[in-house]
Amino acid sequence: GVQDEEKHMLAEQIADLDGSYPGGLPAYLSKAKTLLKESADGSNPFEEFEASVPEGESLSFEDPNANPHTGMTFTEAEQAGLTGIGDTVFVLVAGGLGERLGYSGIKLSLETNLCTNKCYLEVYAKYIQAMQRMAHLKTGKDHIRIPLVIMTSGDTDPLTRKLLKDNNNFGFDEGQVIIVKQDKVCALKDGNAGLSMKSKWEIETKPHGHGDVHHLLYREGLVDKWYNEGKKHVIFLQDTNALVINSVLPTLGVSIAKGFHMNSICIPRLAGEAAGAIARLEHKTDPEKSLVINVEYNQLDPLLSSQGDCKGDVADPSTGYSPYPGNANNIVIEMGAYARTLRGDDQGVVIEFVNPKYKDETRTEFKKPTRLECMMQDIPKLFQKEMGSEVNIGFTMFDRWFTFSPAKNSLEAGVEDVGKGGTAPGTMSSAESDKYIQNQRKLKFAGVDINVTEEKDLVPVAGIPVTPGPRVILCPGFAITQQEVVEKIEGGKITDRSTLVLEGEDLKVKNLDLDGALVIRTGHDCDVTVDGLVVRNNGYDLSEVPEGADVQEEVAIRGYTMNKNEAMEITITEPGKYHIGADGEVKMLE
Repeated sequence: GVQDEEKHMLAEQIADLDGSYPGGLPAYLSKAKTLLKESADGSNPFEEFEASVPEGESLSFEDPNANPHTGMTFTEAEQAGLTGIGDTVFVLVAGGLGERLGYSGIKLSLETNLCTNKCYLEVYAKYIQAMQRMAHLKTGKDHIRIPLVIMTSGDTDPLTRKLLKDNNNFGFDEGQVIIVKQDKVCALKDGNAGLSMKSKWEIETKPHGHGDVHHLLYREGLVDKWYNEGKKHVIFLQDTNALVINSVLPTLGVSIAKGFHMNSICIPRLAGEAAGAIARLEHKTDPEKSLVINVEYNQLDPLLSSQGDCKGDVADPSTGYSPYPGNANNIVIEMGAYARTLRGDDQGVVIEFVNPKYKDETRTEFKKPTRLECMMQDIPKLFQKEMGSEVNIGFTMFDRWFTFSPAKNSLEAGVEDVGKGGTAPGTMSSAESDKYIQNQRKLKFAGVDINVTEEKDLVPVAGIPVTPGPRVILCPGFAITQQEVVEKIEGGKITDRSTLVLEGEDLKVKNLDLDGALVIRTGHDCDVTVDGLVVRNNGYDLSEVPEGADVQEEVAIRGYTMNKNEAMEITITEPGKYHIGADGEVKMLE
């Protein structure tokens, strides 16, 4: 024949697309036709529902009192979470490249901060390993392993595997990190779900969305395996929000205490803010169809405008925020309900949607090809389908400073946002700055004499307002709980120009007098007390990258470099008991 090779390639592509989607291409195209018709008709997916604020918990790191409406303190939630740490599994959704940030590599490889230069994947890895170590010490069971699953895509898979290999799996055991790769789906050229062709012999494909993660975990047999091993909760994280690790333990604790089958980590949301909200949707005629789910901001206002006082998405006068919590899109799911739901007919394929950009008001032709999409946070629709009114879904809300500062925008986009009055530019530099500020607040809470950067104190560096300092990194190996911070830090004072990095599970720092840079790292079974240490050196500072300078992408996306002029660095790896006094001399006591 003619062009047989090309025909074979097309046949293979069709077979791959058919095999990777539950029900095959006929199921995909059938769903697409239905959803495209609903989109063209302007159907309202919430027409049969009324929204209300769901049951949830609101926790504040700095407030020792329980929320009068929900009943738990931060400490109680965190302590409850500690009872379940050995029975957890982590899933990291990492299918995207850093193009929106101005970076061509994978986002997981970006450095979270320039003090330690640890990338996002290493930060998550060290947090999980610190949890695992704590589970060993609390239970005496050294065999406990907390698995990490990373969902990649065709774009990120080779680079993710290379990042792990180049860094010896960041300390994970062989087989402890599992990679599942999501497939792309057919692109659609018109309202009749016609296939968009890249060429005569190749179908155009597009990403399906992070909702794929649920089906992939089912398809690989992982959820049933974990359930049979006695694992109790799955924790889903996004790729570039390093602050979220603060809220994992208390959210897990709320899930355990309240019996939530699904628990979304949330932040206060401004009325009208372009962020999804968690809402309870009450079905007007069938209570079994009611559910708690994320509602996108462009759907929330019309929904609220059609019910009650018809005011729409407005603030609660007593708080200044919307009564509907903002969805940070990190989730804790109870394993039994999850396994039961994934065994249903849908096999974890969450309810999809379509978002075509139409050429004109006839809503028949597209500006560019579209596809079916799915979102991880839409899993409640499957819970509701399999479990009905039995399902218990809630949220846990934290202050934004404590849990939410994603890196998602380029430096240029961030500068533009700041120019328009925005206070959350979402750049690498703002995410790094927020990490330092969050640790300032933790030290202040523990009683250190330290200035906490407020909005008015921020200084522009490369056009983005950031903290002038101090720059503080409390590594997961030093503390993953509030209790640890309070017990390991006592007194002391730190100047604004200082930098402090602490790592070590049995490291205690008392009456530190820091004006400069100090880095202390201690190993397992190293009981180290630092008392009255005085540090005076030139420390670290930032240099803006000159406009138009030819620098690497990872430098350009921040707009600055860090000059590590001088620091006191103390590293102790040999097990034993140590004391460090005012002069910084390390003395072994036994």
